[in-house]
Amino acid sequence: MIADKMRPLLENNSAIRAMFEEGKKMAALYGPENVYDFSLGNPNVPAPAAVSQAILDIIKEEDPALVHGYMSNAGFADVREAIAGSLNRRFGTHFRLENILMTVGAASGMNVILKTILDPGDEVVVFAPYFMEYGSYVRNYDGVLVAVPPNTDTFQPDLAEFEKRITERTKAVIINTPNNPTGVIYSSETLRNIAGIMEKKEKELGTSIVLISDEPYRELAYDGAEVPYVTPFYRNTMVCYSYSKSLSLPGERIGYLVIPDELEDSSKVMAAAAIATRILGCVNAPSLMQRVIMRCVDEQANLEAYDKNRQLLYNSLTEYGFECVKPEGAFYLFVKAPKADDQAFCHVCKEHRVLVVPGTSFGCPGYVRMAYCVSYQQIERALPAFEKIAKECGL
Repeated sequence: MIADKMRPLLENNSAIRAMFEEGKKMAALYGPENVYDFSLGNPNVPAPAAVSQAILDIIKEEDPALVHGYMSNAGFADVREAIAGSLNRRFGTHFRLENILMTVGAASGMNVILKTILDPGDEVVVFAPYFMEYGSYVRNYDGVLVAVPPNTDTFQPDLAEFEKRITERTKAVIINTPNNPTGVIYSSETLRNIAGIMEKKEKELGTSIVLISDEPYRELAYDGAEVPYVTPFYRNTMVCYSYSKSLSLPGERIGYLVIPDELEDSSKVMAAAAIATRILGCVNAPSLMQRVIMRCVDEQANLEAYDKNRQLLYNSLTEYGFECVKPEGAFYLFVKAPKADDQAFCHVCKEHRVLVVPGTSFGCPGYVRMAYCVSYQQIERALPAFEKIAKECGL
């Protein structure tokens, strides 16, 4: 009964989700306070109070037929206009509502993009380590994922290796900054260099290559770090955004795509993306949450809480002898496994009721990802276990 295309996915289910489910079982067995689950990027910080208030006000004030009804597949015009205005104020862009398409979160937005642009056999380049689901999304449309090996010194993109991997079949390049799983932010110089390589290859090969900027962690940047907006660097850019992390709304599945006028065939791409939204079964982004976003478009994430967690976990783990690049953004640590075998290290951690995700799942063996979007108290309770793990691993 299972399609051949689904069989490998069934056998190799997401390591993040597998650990998350394991955590629930262990919590039932040992008590939730005695299990230290750092597997899933599920924000512990509550949504801003303005979000709950917006929901109440919308229900009271707006026409129920509007709030709960259909709209254009691209989303409500006033919501798209509000998002375009917010981006223009913040980043000096010149978007209009016609450049914005509302999506069912970032995952759906990425699928809409790939459905719109990929033909079978087209290649999509990613920089390891990368979000594991990119491979599944690309294969949904019979594309081929091409991974650039990681630079494990800095986890900035290896641009020499990147250039080697662009071929006449390259249709898109995905970047994710701040990065999941490393927390690294790509600088303006890095983005200029990526854009320069892509422009050079477009001319050399006579092709068009789309740069897809996946930005669910854009608002989570620490110590005054800047996350450059990508569209000014490269003409053929699309942006995929989600409010899951910035407003702590992962279960509400709300985000948007930016399809700038500068993109080749921009109006046709927008029209095709709207159709893709419908035929993929989304039809449109959740209508109530679109109305909420219009009222909360400039609300801010609680950076202070995440930064407090970041400092405690990073400082403690490095004190115990673990190696890790200090994250500039997002809410993950990407920690080097003491004996290079990330799977074995995950098993050691699990014996101490600590759940982490192997770097192999992100195309970068020898590391593990720890999500610190948990309560500060959980990190405090977990520190003795981490100290024991470090000693057990000879650190």
